[in-house]
Amino acid sequence: MYVAKALGRAPVSVAVIDRRNFHLFQPLLYQVATGGLSPGEIASPLRVVLKKNRNTEVLLGEAVDLDVAHRRVILPDGAIAYDTLIVATGATHHYFGNDQWEALAPGLKTIENATEIRSRLLLAFERAEREPDPAERRAWLNFVIVGAGPTGVELAGALGEIAGDTLRYDFRHIDPRDAAILLVEGEPRVLPTFPPDLSAKAERQLIALGVRSLTSARVTAIDPDGVTVTVNGREQRIATHTVLWAAGVRASRLGKVLAERTGAQLDPAGRVIVEPDLSLPGHPEIFVIGDLSSFTHQGAKPLPGVAPVAMQQGSYVARLIRSRVAGRQKPAPFHYFNKGNLATIGRNRAVAEFGKLHISGFPAWFTWVFVHLMYLVEFENRLLVFIEWVYNYLTRNRGARLITGGKP
Repeated sequence: MYVAKALGRAPVSVAVIDRRNFHLFQPLLYQVATGGLSPGEIASPLRVVLKKNRNTEVLLGEAVDLDVAHRRVILPDGAIAYDTLIVATGATHHYFGNDQWEALAPGLKTIENATEIRSRLLLAFERAEREPDPAERRAWLNFVIVGAGPTGVELAGALGEIAGDTLRYDFRHIDPRDAAILLVEGEPRVLPTFPPDLSAKAERQLIALGVRSLTSARVTAIDPDGVTVTVNGREQRIATHTVLWAAGVRASRLGKVLAERTGAQLDPAGRVIVEPDLSLPGHPEIFVIGDLSSFTHQGAKPLPGVAPVAMQQGSYVARLIRSRVAGRQKPAPFHYFNKGNLATIGRNRAVAEFGKLHISGFPAWFTWVFVHLMYLVEFENRLLVFIEWVYNYLTRNRGARLITGGKP
């Protein structure tokens, strides 16, 4: 998206191929999953976003293979020729060899994931309301979130607000505040990529919302009636019907296709290892950006799979293409400028890292709100989300609490 927008006035022809007809702002998916926003408020039709780019066409299709020798992208129903190819197909959920868990513990990467999670969360309270057996009712009110990175923390905090505030007076036979929310993390602390002091502050804010964390823990089994977790070599069973997965991601299958067709190397997560200019070794006409790329030229670890990295990489590749077309010297190698790390936990609760400056509470939450509003692609979406957030803040309501796609 950022490449296409930046090339809108360049003397080139741009084709954007996507199997979906919209651009999705993934950092706010958890708000759809917890009823705070509707899908249309964080997604924008590609043709609307790019309609002013007269040199750009949008094609609905799925890339399944590449013909590198003849520079063609292979689709199920044809092929598209290219001079320069930018691959940004992202990542999906990673269950670490236990893909059978996906049906029981959905991840959060698509609109469909978000609406399914929303339905599961709300259905759990509805089932508990009608359940006469105390043990079974307890299982419906137990919620387990696997993975305490930003996505897991945001889901847990939002669920804590739903149980403790939004649904507080909605039921007659249960008290939603009795819900037990467990956040399971394999590392020794929540938000392990954040500094320890911010992890500790996030932990305290989660506790205030009724969320309990279980760290240094590994999920060893998931079934329809519960989760088995191993902590310090000891197994414990948690009875629950609602498990959400936020523990890891793996690169899209197109990364493997790229490796097979170009000889590029993949890292353990299936991401394509790229050159300093984000191209593939021996193929300066192919760039890989976003969650699919493994950029290891700026520190010991690859760059994180977050939206700001993808945005900056997209802008860089656009500048490089402009330089090539104009015959100018290409830009210096890509360098990611880390503007900071943010994670929201709930109303007036968040943590933020800006270099040596660490903040939490309302200032961090307000910063998170402003940054995420500005990153939304369309002004209309920014306005709608802003109005929805103001309304939710004043009323403590979540207006998109709809159970869809299944039977009660």
